[in-house]
Amino acid sequence: MEYIASQENLEAFVRRAASSSVLAIDTEFLREKTYYANLCLIQLATDAEVAVVDPFAIEDMKVLAPLLTDSSIVKLFHAGGQDLEILYRELGVLPAPLFDTQVAATLLGHTQQIGYGPLVHSLCGVNLKKSDSFTDWSRRPLSTSQLEYAADDVIYLPKMYRIMVEKLEAKGRLHWLDNDFAAMSDPAHYESDPFERYKRLKRVGQLTRRQLSAAREVACWREVTAQERDMPRKWVLTDEQIVEACRRESRTIDDLFLIRGVREKLNTRDARAVATVLVRGLDAAPDTWPELDKSPKSERNVDAELDLMEALVRLRAKENDIAMQTLASRTELARVARGYTADVDVLRGWRRAMVGDELLELLAGRLALSLGPEGLVVTPRS
Repeated sequence: MEYIASQENLEAFVRRAASSSVLAIDTEFLREKTYYANLCLIQLATDAEVAVVDPFAIEDMKVLAPLLTDSSIVKLFHAGGQDLEILYRELGVLPAPLFDTQVAATLLGHTQQIGYGPLVHSLCGVNLKKSDSFTDWSRRPLSTSQLEYAADDVIYLPKMYRIMVEKLEAKGRLHWLDNDFAAMSDPAHYESDPFERYKRLKRVGQLTRRQLSAAREVACWREVTAQERDMPRKWVLTDEQIVEACRRESRTIDDLFLIRGVREKLNTRDARAVATVLVRGLDAAPDTWPELDKSPKSERNVDAELDLMEALVRLRAKENDIAMQTLASRTELARVARGYTADVDVLRGWRRAMVGDELLELLAGRLALSLGPEGLVVTPRS
């Protein structure tokens, strides 16, 4: 394992790695006190070597970009969503092509979101150390134990990748993952519209359409403010405070300060800005108000539709020798059954391709489930 803390050594590694067919990648970061993650380490591994790169000591990390975009090198991750987000922000590119061992593991009978350690143990027979799992990676110098722990996060990825590819090919499932991995390399996946942030507020379903219009404005203001100040959005205002201010239809600074904790969060200038955007949302034309999700169905109808969907998913899982929970969990199906989603957007990639359209057809009454001589069958309704 090489600890890289100079521009010269990083560039030398890049030249060597350019001839590799794989590049395993992981990052260590902190974001408890910031909006954007603070990159503290990048771990890299080829079949021949492992490097732990110290971004604090490197002048230009963008020398890694050619490796990440080289189409002849497969970039390997485990649960790489946050790593990809950070790399995109720091380097301006997204790795492609890529392979995520956590995503692929579900097609080989492992549980959804299996951890790196358990997967290494399952495929490589190695028990990883956990002693440095809560390290403050921003502190220097790093100990030998910390560097070894960081290196372990990539050293087994090339071997696991080849084992998993062989098993997936044997099952005819390798290309099931193409859309999933393509989506992970799509910049649109990591770019968000602050004006859409209101949809993710906790308890936003309590609001009327008019109040939701206000929540859209305030959540957008909070998002932009948190980005500009590089601080966690909840340090600006919490979800609960935004929803409560909109539910009360607060119009003045005094109204806002009646809500618990807001006076401590906002100075007068910020409170005035929040009141302004809140009023703008409340007074917006009704035809611009956001649409609320569908009203929840009765629990009786939910249970009936959930039973149907579970039967369909169980059938498709059995046909493909996949655990039902891996294909779609009851929680995911319940969200669809309750009508909170206009589409099966809770499913992604190969899972959606396998059952998504059928779920919609089933809920629309265009498919029927029946028990035939050989078990459950799906037929179009006449």
